[in-house]
Amino acid sequence: MLRPPEFLRLLLTRPVAILGAGVSGRALANLVRALGAEPRLFDATPAVTSPLETSGQPLTATSTFSATDAQTCGLVLFSPGFAPTHPWLSLARTCGALCLGELDFASLFWRGELVAITGTNGKTSTTEFLTHALTAAGRDAVATGNIGFPLAQLVVDRAGGSPDCTAVCEVSSFQAETFRHFRADSVIWTNFAEDHLERHSGLPAYFEAKWHLLERCVGGHVHVGASVQLYAAQFGQSLPAEACVASENEPGDILLQNTIFADYPQRENFLLVSAWWRAAGLRESVLYAAARTFTASRHRLESLGIHIGVNWWNDSKATNFHATEAALARFQSPVLLIAGGKSKGGDPAGFIHRITPRVRHAALIGETREILAAACVESGLAHTLCRNLTEAVQTLAAVARPGDHALLSPGFASLDQFRGFADRGDQFTTLVQALSGGAGKA
Repeated sequence: MLRPPEFLRLLLTRPVAILGAGVSGRALANLVRALGAEPRLFDATPAVTSPLETSGQPLTATSTFSATDAQTCGLVLFSPGFAPTHPWLSLARTCGALCLGELDFASLFWRGELVAITGTNGKTSTTEFLTHALTAAGRDAVATGNIGFPLAQLVVDRAGGSPDCTAVCEVSSFQAETFRHFRADSVIWTNFAEDHLERHSGLPAYFEAKWHLLERCVGGHVHVGASVQLYAAQFGQSLPAEACVASENEPGDILLQNTIFADYPQRENFLLVSAWWRAAGLRESVLYAAARTFTASRHRLESLGIHIGVNWWNDSKATNFHATEAALARFQSPVLLIAGGKSKGGDPAGFIHRITPRVRHAALIGETREILAAACVESGLAHTLCRNLTEAVQTLAAVARPGDHALLSPGFASLDQFRGFADRGDQFTTLVQALSGGAGKA
């Protein structure tokens, strides 16, 4: 049975406002109902104002949120897409409502172990791999959080969980920046680089949002990668020596041959998980065995095979500069690259300057293509402006030579032309397969 803490009990006798009708919002509605309270869903997006199924019951989202709503509810729960400065949250706070993010609220009801994983890149792969390894070790482990399965839903499905269950929880900066009650038994922070500057006021603010997660790990194990250590020193934060993992430019490991962890960037993820694994006192042989059976999720340096004599790669999940640069480092000679999309802030000219030695020709797409083209001219990088992904694939096919590597690794968000990075990657896969008549290889 789910037992709310004392400070929530009175608030749960009133309707509970939920801002956002996406995956997190629906999970929150399920949890609120499981607690015996009434959820009220609010979302300004017209597409979600039709009835939604939550806990097997329809729930209609309202497209406006008023002071009366805030005063009636008293407790306002919100999805990660709502920035702290969002007008609805500002209004709720002005009206005296208690505002908690989905992950923050759900964590109050989780009784098992919680391992939090964050990072500019690699956090999803790390979350999936640690969950896979723990399961291989005979432990009850579930991947949750920003990975697409909200902790609120896990709490409902497991009735709060048991002390023997481990929630391996991916945490984004959007979630961590507003934490008030969240607690982690341990934290893995893979790396840090420029990202999400459309949301955070600058690189220090982005770092501080993620640093907030470390502050929620009281008395637990913390493991951070080399780039995190570098920025911590730059921003005046100190880390204990035992938290620092040598995660970059490490020599190869013969035991990881023929696994996705044999090379960077996945190698860094393994090193961080390995540090956590040793601290937990688990057998290292089990971890290596799990590495040999682990398959990464789609859209992260996914090989699409050989088509028209060219090796094609789908790295649509690369939505920031650091991810694209890590992907390019995987190849020993310059590649053909599809880049561009929706801006997330940062320095696109600096990005192009850094990748120019690793790219032979760039096909530029999305709303940032003109800015990237200007940077390509300055850096001397051969490029083509493309109206869409179809043109980009056709461009690379035309300039490719047998044996070339052609890579979709955009470095930007996808929501200017696609429903998400998965949609972008799926469309790319279809276009590439059509080059050889839909066959797997040619």
